Amino acid sequence: MFRKKQASHFDSDDAEQRQAKIKELRAALGPLSGRGEKYCDEACLIRYLEARNWNVDKSRKMLEESLKWRAAKRPEDICWPDVSVEAETGKMYRSTFTDREGRTVVVLRPAKQNTSSHEGQLQYLIYTLENAVLSLPESQDKMVWLIDFTGWTLAHATPFKTARDSMNVLQNHYPERLSIAFLFNPPKVFEASFKALKVLVDPKSVKKLNFVYKENMESMKTMYKHIDPEVLPVEFGGNNNVVYNHEDYSKLMTKDDIKMTSFWAADGNHAVNGHSVPEVQSRSSQIVAKAS
Repeated sequence: MFRKKQASHFDSDDAEQRQAKIKELRAALGPLSGRGEKYCDEACLIRYLEARNWNVDKSRKMLEESLKWRAAKRPEDICWPDVSVEAETGKMYRSTFTDREGRTVVVLRPAKQNTSSHEGQLQYLIYTLENAVLSLPESQDKMVWLIDFTGWTLAHATPFKTARDSMNVLQNHYPERLSIAFLFNPPKVFEASFKALKVLVDPKSVKKLNFVYKENMESMKTMYKHIDPEVLPVEFGGNNNVVYNHEDYSKLMTKDDIKMTSFWAADGNHAVNGHSVPEVQSRSSQIVAKAS
């Protein structure tokens, strides 16, 4: 009788098999140009493949959706004046310190929420993610999140729609960008909210979440393994006296807006699978013009 053919087993640790999958995904995407081509470098293809367990068809669909989303939202063209009001209290910012591997650390302080705008909050999240990615060293493509729950109560709970849409952005358009996350001093009442929101989070991401408590040295050691206490701010259990200053952060982001524009400046048209989307002058381009 005929013997059933065995399905080939993919080994993600096999460099030759990985390269074959990467090549297959690039071919499946078809021709890209402009920003689409720049976005889809090899590291990007690997992230989308990893997010879909190296299934090329699923990875292609996911990446194509991200390319359409980026063509519509133009996240790289969001600039500081568009979102600065969202940052006035320091509820979310890219820290000036990094983890021990040089990764960008994004600090979130949900008790510092200062607006009720769903779109404004999403736009600022996207801006911060783009900025964090821009700030990563060439050897790294993942970031660290430090979520400070000091002062948080149920009154600060994020509306479900905003939480859902935020998770959609994070998981579908910034896959495999999280290295590890620290939930600092979460109150017991947060556990109920977390259980409700947990269903929105990819199981792989859930494993990257670490609960740490300032009064529990054993839990703090987990964070110290990744972030040197000498650079970690005092408010998060470290020895660094630095605190968030909105004026200083505004100056930093204005400079980073110029870097962002420079990174994308060489591209003329934003194309997704060969369908060109005409460029328009962005506000960040105007910033460069004023600075020159």
